Amino acid sequence: MKLHCHPLSTTSRCVLFFVHDAGIKVDEVTVDLFSGEHVKEPFTSLNPSKMVPVLDDDGFILTESSAILKYLAEKAGSPAYPAGDIKTRAKINELMDWINVNFYRDFGYGLVYPQVFPGHKRPSDELQKGTLDWAKERCQGWLGILDQKLLGPKRNHLVGDKITIADYFGLGILTSGELVGCDFASYPNVKRWLDGMKQRPGYAKVFGPFNELTASLRGKEFAAV
Repeated sequence: MKLHCHPLSTTSRCVLFFVHDAGIKVDEVTVDLFSGEHVKEPFTSLNPSKMVPVLDDDGFILTESSAILKYLAEKAGSPAYPAGDIKTRAKINELMDWINVNFYRDFGYGLVYPQVFPGHKRPSDELQKGTLDWAKERCQGWLGILDQKLLGPKRNHLVGDKITIADYFGLGILTSGELVGCDFASYPNVKRWLDGMKQRPGYAKVFGPFNELTASLRGKEFAAV
């Protein structure tokens, strides 16, 4: 299996963290996002959406990190997506959809990326400010739900009492906020869960380049939650 990815890609890190933590063997193929390799052939034939990651399993092509995580966990027989337990799987799917459709839309594309990546910045200062103000308010609402309702003071994982692919997916998405100085101090249950995930063996290797980028942005003024 080949995983076309980039270490600074939010959704690539979700998959890479799970792969390294679970000991799943894949050949990592770096797609140079900064040179625009993802918008050129031959990559665009793999994924016309021009995004990473992409899994190539002997010619079976799969895009979207959420789908890739489910496929890899299923193929490996990982307890992080437990076979035969349709209710737990349904809750995992629910959580991943909630993160992807609700939270990530406002957090990633509304708050983080417009401040970090020039291609996402709005065309005027007024539009930029409006986007960030709106997204910040929305994200505070989502984080409140995650902190108080989905995690709460006793739960260490997003679904049940064991780690699942929802945790890997969620960590990748939420840590993108560290680029703009989000420390989640106002959301103690979220911070506790994130800190626990960062203790896992695959974290240091996978998140090394991302953490270096985050460190290089410290001291800059950003809107954060």
